[in-house]
Amino acid sequence: MSVIVIEFITLDGIVSDPDGSAGTPAGGWAFRHGPETVAGDKFRLGSVLDDGVMLLGRSTWQLFSRLWPGRDDPFSSRMNAVPKLVASRTLIDTSAWANSQVIDDDLIDAVKREQRDVVITGSLSVVHALMAEDLIDEYRLLTFPTILGSGDRLFPAGGPPAYLECLSAEPAGAAVLTRYGREAR
Repeated sequence: MSVIVIEFITLDGIVSDPDGSAGTPAGGWAFRHGPETVAGDKFRLGSVLDDGVMLLGRSTWQLFSRLWPGRDDPFSSRMNAVPKLVASRTLIDTSAWANSQVIDDDLIDAVKREQRDVVITGSLSVVHALMAEDLIDEYRLLTFPTILGSGDRLFPAGGPPAYLECLSAEPAGAAVLTRYGREAR
């Protein structure tokens, strides 16, 4: 089992509001580069979506549950079919998006018990909680040539150190897909 974080990110490490749905002044920065940069399986998840599970925070799940169920292209079909775990203390009804369920117990314990690969997209509070416990095996970052100067950072100041190795880097439209894994210990 691996825990994989996927994020749209700016050159200065900002991950907040890439699609503009939160209404922040600089929101929508990822989508300014056209649909070809963000559409489809840009994070090269492949069979991870077929055999793994997605882990989402409540806000990301609510956003995605409005976007994905109405789509029927091949990638959307995989997104809709993948089992989804939702980390939330307030969400009760997950019927808006098929194959979703709220985690009944502690987030960290649930991830530690999971037998499948876990993919976390967005969901910064979930990512930060797993970072603090050193549970993330890989980061797949779609880095955009944008500098915002402020916003929520994937790696916040004062966060735990992470020693990673670059697994790959490739152009993806206007962005670059980089994959970082745990440094061999």
